[in-house]
Amino acid sequence: MSAERSDVDAAPDAGLLILPDAPADEAAALARGEAVAWREPLTIRTYEAGEPSAYPMYLDRRVYQGSSGTVYPLPFTESVADEPTMRDWDAVHLENEFVRLVVLPELGGRIHVGYDKTTGHDFFYRNNVIKPALVGLAGPWISGGVEFNWPQHHRPATFLPVDTTIERDPDGTVTVWCHDHEPFARMSAQHGVRLRPGSSVVELAVRLHNRTDERQTFLWWANVAARVHDDYQSFFPEDVRYVADHARRALTAFPEADRPYYGVDYPALAAERPGADRIDWYRNIPVPTSYMIVDSEQDFFGGYDHAAGAGFVHWAERRVSPGKKQWTWGNAPFGHAWDAQLTDGDGPYVELMAGVYTDNQPDFSWILPGETKVFTQYWYPIPAIGPVHQATPDAAVHVERGARLAAAFATTRRQMRAVARVRVGDRVVAEHTVDVAPGAPVRIDADLGGDHGHDVAVELLSHAGRVLVRWTPTVVDDAEPWVAEEPPLPEQIESVEELYLTGLHLSQYRHPTRSPTAYWTAALERDAGDVRTNLALADRDYRSGRYGRALERVERALARLTRRNANPVDAEAFHLKGLILRRLGRTVDAEQAFGKAGWDGTWAAAAGFALAQSLAGRGRDRAALRVLDSLDGVVGHDTRRIALRTVILRRQGAHAQADELLRAALDVDPLDAVLRVLAGRPIAHDAGLRIDVALDLRRAGAVDEALAELAEAAASPVHAGGNHLPIALYLAAAILDEVGRAAEAAEARARAQAADATRAFPSGLDALDALEAALHAEPDDARAHALIGMLLYAHGRRRRAAAHWDRAAELGLVDAVLLRNAALAATNVAHDDARAWSLYARAVSAAPADARVRYEQDQLAARLGHGSAERLARLRPVEALVLTRDDFTIEYIGLLVAEGDAESAFRILVSRAFHPWEGGEGRVIAAWDATLAALGMPPADPPASLGEARSDYVAPAARREDGVTDYFATSLPELLLFARETDEPEE
Repeated sequence: MSAERSDVDAAPDAGLLILPDAPADEAAALARGEAVAWREPLTIRTYEAGEPSAYPMYLDRRVYQGSSGTVYPLPFTESVADEPTMRDWDAVHLENEFVRLVVLPELGGRIHVGYDKTTGHDFFYRNNVIKPALVGLAGPWISGGVEFNWPQHHRPATFLPVDTTIERDPDGTVTVWCHDHEPFARMSAQHGVRLRPGSSVVELAVRLHNRTDERQTFLWWANVAARVHDDYQSFFPEDVRYVADHARRALTAFPEADRPYYGVDYPALAAERPGADRIDWYRNIPVPTSYMIVDSEQDFFGGYDHAAGAGFVHWAERRVSPGKKQWTWGNAPFGHAWDAQLTDGDGPYVELMAGVYTDNQPDFSWILPGETKVFTQYWYPIPAIGPVHQATPDAAVHVERGARLAAAFATTRRQMRAVARVRVGDRVVAEHTVDVAPGAPVRIDADLGGDHGHDVAVELLSHAGRVLVRWTPTVVDDAEPWVAEEPPLPEQIESVEELYLTGLHLSQYRHPTRSPTAYWTAALERDAGDVRTNLALADRDYRSGRYGRALERVERALARLTRRNANPVDAEAFHLKGLILRRLGRTVDAEQAFGKAGWDGTWAAAAGFALAQSLAGRGRDRAALRVLDSLDGVVGHDTRRIALRTVILRRQGAHAQADELLRAALDVDPLDAVLRVLAGRPIAHDAGLRIDVALDLRRAGAVDEALAELAEAAASPVHAGGNHLPIALYLAAAILDEVGRAAEAAEARARAQAADATRAFPSGLDALDALEAALHAEPDDARAHALIGMLLYAHGRRRRAAAHWDRAAELGLVDAVLLRNAALAATNVAHDDARAWSLYARAVSAAPADARVRYEQDQLAARLGHGSAERLARLRPVEALVLTRDDFTIEYIGLLVAEGDAESAFRILVSRAFHPWEGGEGRVIAAWDATLAALGMPPADPPASLGEARSDYVAPAARREDGVTDYFATSLPELLLFARETDEPEE
């Protein structure tokens, strides 16, 4: 066993993470110069995340990372253990002669360890503990290593498992593939962590596949943590002159900040302490701060530890990977307190994040139905060369300029008899032949004898003359970039086009507090036939299950679009019409629409697949194959087409051809779930994944195979991603009814009604259709009413949701979740606070030991103006339950102080550990200050057990003085549990 760590002095009680030695076979391969990978559990001291809430969290108005904090259908986790345990985590280890990596499949497939064997340096921050804080989209999140964030930031599945396999190539390359279907749209992502023999480069090969029928939005940020201190410096390309905050709401010069940023007046600090405005140094940033570079044309960035003489480079093609970002909690007590929430002894870190198809947050791109986006990112450690001024995947160079120029090179492979060279114009002024290898830098200097402007070049060439890296001075326009502005309100916008585009921006960027609907509605008030706006609203209606209204809108758009031109330049309207008609059961009409959409190259792949799938689903296999033949080799790679062709070939008896097709496809996509099932290979025991496979098989007409997968889904264990058992059974019932097996369908519905529905949060149109079918078959199915209510509420159809919840209660379903949901709808939608209060009282009676429902009841009491004495009297008898939640405890302390019992409040504060949550900072300190004041005690810094420290700076306010939420807010102190809503449009 080996600690393999020399640059970090962990605290004595931190529990140094020990990495196992390679097994004998892998050790022998290492000795031969190969890269190796093996699976072996890693014992890590772990603070376990609490049980996820049994209540669905409708946080669509929650501001998170500048966009929507919607978490449904994921269960929300609200607590973390105060004491650690030793836990064995599934781990995949990768190693070659230069680097050592650890990937944790149970935590989203993140890289947990990145260790440079040549320098003994952890180039990625190694956290010796798993210590989550409540900063993730669904609650828990850990620092350290590399987190791969998609389809938004932070990764929704960051605390969920991924399916994993090890791929070994004949040349000794190893790749650890990790795969999941993200929990919202169910798109597929595979990322492969790869090491090659003889290379210090960590490659990340990524395949993002939109396996849905709809256009989706996404972003990708690889979030790298680096251990920092006063001598740590982040470096970015030399053409970076400015950096921007989230949504480009604020701007400052870089690396010397030339204006206040995040409330810090950097020029004023620099006047007192020269260099304090350099925000490329961690030591100079005193508050939680993000900055994203603006408009670089370069491909690299990274970080350098001057004390350790080591660092790392990230490289990716700028054409797809423009995003380069730093985040820090800040080098001040406030930030250090957050660091302590995330580690025991490994100290502060910064995040150096690389964005692909994105350069800001939020900044979402589109991915078409069936489209696969493929890209690669590279990281590698660097030795003591200094911050990098130019880099490629082969080498990096640091250049010190002056009358005498000095340069240091680091390479990612051994380069024998390489040439280091300095040129001025065509004249070589210095040249050395050198042997260079990872971890062993080489240097060159030259007396330039004066200012040679931009004619100087520093380069390293291989022995064969290939340029490994070349640096030349950077010339950029220093003009200040644009800054985002809040869009006007709809009534302030003149043109229909601008109304449409503003709504599109709000939708694409998932804006949390302003709806696109108001802009699109205003556009149609001015021009009822506007094609783009009608299609945008039709798409929105379709995704919420309002099929009839969606069809009306899309036909209105097509009426204008085809009035003079039957073959429009963009056929998206036909594709959308096909999707709607298919949901309405008008299969032949849908096929006609898909066929027309296929005339447009943009939609040929999506519409062609939908058409082929529909034909296969009703047994027209030869027609389906003809459609597939027209797509293969013409449009992009789509594993759905391969799976569909396999199903059809097997029905036709061409088993050998189908098997060969599968084998070749799995060589490319080794973890594609549908392909693996068709090939008889195992997939993860994940009910959501099984349901996805079943639905694909059903649409291809493979009914028995689909039902088998749904049976597997119903038997799969429940995990933090939710409980899919009831919906798997309702889906099975719908399929059985469709094929005339009514008795079996009734049995499946009976099982669904009796199943444990804890954390069963259905989502998506297939679940909606299945629940509608269940209620058509059995209108008095209380469980189906309760479940469809949750789905509809999440889809914004809240009055309809409330009606279903009311019906479930009328049918005798006594369930705290149901009653609480109905209470939310009563106050938020019906504005009936009295009824909401009554429903919360019934929910508390149904689950008296549930702290969440009591907390929500108390929050409603505060909104309704209940006095502190009344609220306190209600809570004192259940104080032990109150103290199980941080947020509830803080409210309780406030009530104690208000009612003259500050002594009890103080006792709680000094005897209990708190875990702050991102967006809730400052609440426990405010409670501490209020308690001390009530006791007549002098102000004092809070104890470490409160989990927070004071900030010397005031962060940008999320709400303006008039109470309106700042359009550019990146977080809010509350989760907006209660928010009055206007009437939704008619169904």
